[in-house]
Amino acid sequence: MNLPKTVTLVEVGPRDGLQNEQRIATPELRVELINRLADSGLQVIEAGSFVSPKWIPQMADTDKVLSKLDLGSELRYPVLVPNEEGVEKAIEAGVREIAVFASATESISRKNTNCSISESLKRLERVCERALAVKIEVRGYISCVLECPIEGVVEPGKVTAVANALVEMGCFQVSLGDTLGTGTPGMITALIESLTKEIPVTRVAGHFHDTYGQGLANVLASMQLGVTTFDSSVAGLGGCPYAPGASGNLATEDLLYMLDGMGIETGVSIDSIMDTVGFISRQLKRPLSSKVSQALTNKPAGREDQPHPL
Repeated sequence: MNLPKTVTLVEVGPRDGLQNEQRIATPELRVELINRLADSGLQVIEAGSFVSPKWIPQMADTDKVLSKLDLGSELRYPVLVPNEEGVEKAIEAGVREIAVFASATESISRKNTNCSISESLKRLERVCERALAVKIEVRGYISCVLECPIEGVVEPGKVTAVANALVEMGCFQVSLGDTLGTGTPGMITALIESLTKEIPVTRVAGHFHDTYGQGLANVLASMQLGVTTFDSSVAGLGGCPYAPGASGNLATEDLLYMLDGMGIETGVSIDSIMDTVGFISRQLKRPLSSKVSQALTNKPAGREDQPHPL
C-alpha cells in the first residue's frame, strides 16, 4: 500500500464545526478552543468567518476572536470569506490566509449564495484578486462533490470545472467536500482520478463528513492516490445546515487515531486533542459523538491504560 509518511490536518472545528452547532460559543470560548488546538500541535486552524451574523450568528465577532490570536506566528489561522466585503474585513483583521467557497451543483450554489455557479465564481475571482494583491493566500472549498441533496449524484466533470476555476483564480489548494457524507471510497477514488488529470494532486485536499461512517475509509482511499491534506473537526463538531441529515464532520480524534496507528506523522498529540474534546463537549453540553471518545469513555474503571477521562 503506497501511503504518505506525513499528513497535514486542517482543523475546522472553530469555524465549520461551531457554525453548525445549536449553542452559540462566545468569542472567549472560541479563542480558548483555538488556543487549546494550537497547543496540541495543529498548524492550521480555521478561526472563523466573515459572513453575515444574520445568517450565521455563531460566527459573529470573528474580528474579536482574531484580535486575541498571534496572527504573526507560524501557525495558520484561515477565515472563510464569502464576498468582497468579507475580504476587506479579513484584511483589516490582519489575517494571512482566507478560504473561499463554491458549490459543485447549481441547486446548492443558488441555495447557499443566491446565484449560479458562474456568478459565484466571478464574485470569488474578485475576492481572490483583492486578497492576493496584499499577499493573503487563498484556499478553495467545493461543496457537494459526490452527491447533492437536490440533484443527486454529481459527475466528476462538474467538480473538475469548478476546481479548475478556483486554481486559475489563485487558490493554492482545493478542498473536496463530501457535504452529505454519503460518499464511498469508490466514489472518491473516481473523483480524484478524474480531477488529477488536470490539477496536481498536491493541490487537492479532502473534507469528508462522516454521516454514513465513511469518512476514514475515504481518507484512506484519498491517501492511496497521493492526497496528504485533510480537514477534520475536533469532537466531530458541525455538519451542514443546507443538507438534512448531514450531521457531523469527520472527528479529528478519529482521524488521528487511524493515522497514528499507521505510523503516519501529523505532529499532533492525540492526548492533547482528547483533552480538548472533553473541554468543548462540556462547554457546549454536547454528547460525545466520535468513536474514539466513546471508546475511551466506556473503558472499565480502574484500568491503568485508561487515559483521557472525559
